Amino acid sequence: MDHINSAVETLVSSSNTLFILLGAIMVFAMHAGFAFLEVGTVRHKNQVNALVKIMTDFAVSALVYFFVGYQIAYGVTFFDSAEVLSANNGYELVKFFFLMTFAAAIPAIISGGVAERAKFYPMLISAAVIVGLVYPFFEGIIWNGNYGFQDWLEANYGASFHDFAGSVVVHGVGGWVALAAILLLGTRNGRFRQGKLVAFAPSNIPFLALGAWILCIGWFGFNVMSAQTLDGVSGLVAVNSLMAMVGGVLTAMLIGKNDPGFIHNGPLAGLVAVCAGSDVMHPIGALITGGIAGILFTVLFTWIQQKLHSVDDVLGVWPLHGICGAWGGIAAGIFGSSSLGGLGGVSFTAQLIGTLAGVGVALLGGFVVYGAVKAISGLRLTEEEEFNGADLSIHKIGSIGKE
Repeated sequence: MDHINSAVETLVSSSNTLFILLGAIMVFAMHAGFAFLEVGTVRHKNQVNALVKIMTDFAVSALVYFFVGYQIAYGVTFFDSAEVLSANNGYELVKFFFLMTFAAAIPAIISGGVAERAKFYPMLISAAVIVGLVYPFFEGIIWNGNYGFQDWLEANYGASFHDFAGSVVVHGVGGWVALAAILLLGTRNGRFRQGKLVAFAPSNIPFLALGAWILCIGWFGFNVMSAQTLDGVSGLVAVNSLMAMVGGVLTAMLIGKNDPGFIHNGPLAGLVAVCAGSDVMHPIGALITGGIAGILFTVLFTWIQQKLHSVDDVLGVWPLHGICGAWGGIAAGIFGSSSLGGLGGVSFTAQLIGTLAGVGVALLGGFVVYGAVKAISGLRLTEEEEFNGADLSIHKIGSIGKE
């Protein structure tokens, strides 16, 4: 009997390790989606920079999260021997890999907002501090119960803050940190003439669409594998993600008047919003959540471009991740309730407070980190470098070679 029990435990352990590894790989692949979404949106002279930023941000994020961030969030270090680390089929190591791909999404989100005018190394250093300190601070509060915030919410409002896959923890934080960086950077040169918007059209719609498709596919690993163990996997999460995605597509199509940029960002808005409550909502609630997110993104992005001249958000990461992420945190408290067909166990007040806390931490952290780096080294390319484009100014090569 002991032999059978041991064999079952080994099977469970190895299955859980494989499950979360597949999730890590799917979320890792999403970074290609971030890259091509940015490549397709920015002008030709900034395409190489977009690709390089996503790759190097990922590498730096992995390093700082391994040595600093993961310990801040979960109190776990990796300074034991390989024999210790490989216990249970190395599940704890793969769990780190999975959560690190989430952490690395923060600078990938920020990258799209600050595109076309930001210095390379100052932004890379800023990303390292955000991923190493700011993000894991809030991640640990929500996902590891640090500092008693979740206990306080549960004691006072009947439930802790529920964010199953990171509408606020990942996307909201990324979007609101990006807003701070965008405001400190200022608008791109030539963006406005005599107070009127000068449209910088996307350079490559097929690349933009490819990025959106890669993100949509990888997102099912982002959400479903957030269960982190095989016995926690739920088809409800998968179908809720699907319904929110299509809801975002359709409302963005209608409100955005068939614009391909809106249509390909609409599903991302829906998926951002459903992360928090994907494990507790009814699929119809997820559809509504995603549909509202598609509207929020389309309307706010248009408003920012036309009216809010101080916010030059190239990819619209603040409305997409910041606003739709915050909406997702609140929506989990609405459509996750049993009265609206959800599984319950959520509190609207707790969701609102938790969401506002995430926004506050992100804004404060963003202004402190990017403000300090701006004061020390500056964040922005010179006017001439920006005119020539980040590709030639930083990387000395364009996206298309000349024969």
